Amino acid sequence: MSLPDAGTFDSEDLTESYRLQIEKAMLIESQKRILENNDPQELSRLQNLSLIKLHNDSDKDLIPALMSRLGPVRAALDGHGGGIVIDSSSVEKLNNGKFALSLVLNLDGACISCGAAPGTLQGIQDDLISDKEVISVQFSSSMLEWFTDLQRDFILKHGGVSFV
Repeated sequence: MSLPDAGTFDSEDLTESYRLQIEKAMLIESQKRILENNDPQELSRLQNLSLIKLHNDSDKDLIPALMSRLGPVRAALDGHGGGIVIDSSSVEKLNNGKFALSLVLNLDGACISCGAAPGTLQGIQDDLISDKEVISVQFSSSMLEWFTDLQRDFILKHGGVSFV
């Protein structure tokens, strides 16, 4: 058995290939878990609701509608008994004349003390920002009290999220 020639073997390509395979497997598994724990018709209904209208009407479906827009991080929240809490929200007028939500969120349930919370926060932010009706996602600075000094320093430097 011979090893690949250095000219034909690219470890970066192999690493990227593995990353994509793992990402796909995780997405499939998370979707399976989300559907096991939630009614697909209700998820569809919630995903089709306007977040702006729900906000303006102070509708109780706003949090479920936000949760329905989460990807793989939703499976982790559901599986660990966690959820999101809206500390504050406002509707902002964009330069194009459309409106979008600006959110300050918090976590509840088991997610509060989880060591994976920094990754969870980034997942929530990324998923919600990808919705056309959300312009900003920040997190309550009170959450920083949950973390050890090391976790707090890490999330502030490398977490990719902001706290207010």
